[in-house]
Amino acid sequence: MPPTSELPGFLQGVAPILDRWGYFAVAAMIGFESFGVPAPGQTIMVAAAIYAGAGRLNIIGVAVIAFAAAVLGDNVGYLIGVRGGRKVVYRWGKYVFLTPARLHRAEAFFARRGGRIVVIARFIDGLRQFNGLIAGITAMPWRSFLLYNAIGAALWVGWWTSIAYVLGNHLVEIIEHVDRYKWWAITIATLAVIAYVTLHLRHIRRRRARNVAAVVEEPQG
Repeated sequence: MPPTSELPGFLQGVAPILDRWGYFAVAAMIGFESFGVPAPGQTIMVAAAIYAGAGRLNIIGVAVIAFAAAVLGDNVGYLIGVRGGRKVVYRWGKYVFLTPARLHRAEAFFARRGGRIVVIARFIDGLRQFNGLIAGITAMPWRSFLLYNAIGAALWVGWWTSIAYVLGNHLVEIIEHVDRYKWWAITIATLAVIAYVTLHLRHIRRRRARNVAAVVEEPQG
């Protein structure tokens, strides 16, 4: 028999589903999550990769199924967005925490960043679940969405399955250890951003002052 693996920490909640349904659970959870249904897609993918590391599943199978489910799920969300997603959000969005105000902010964000957001959205809770829907509502060209969505899904699946497969049960221990210092990290990152913005604005003011001085000193013809 293949070796067993007890899932640690927060992953224990998906163990019964994964034990019973295996690859189908990975496909279903990630697919549902990808078009807006609240489901532990990322959690079950990490759990499946840990199982693969213990010999209970095949890591290539987990990764391929997760990638296909992510891309297909996002495309279902895109289709819903194109075919009347705004009405769906206004009527049902509150049940999955997607209010009209949040939708408007997300639309503005997509309009400014486009394809890059579709890639990055895979790694951000909230955007991961609704990026296909919002891309459809904002009429993002389907071919562009498909390309960036596939890139984002590949990076997301590759990262989490690789990390979970290699680290196994130690992954949760590392996450819990890092979590102890998250507020220090957030504080340091915030201070770094403030310092960068301050220095950048100071540089802009100095450059403008030099330009003004150069114009003033320019000899009059």
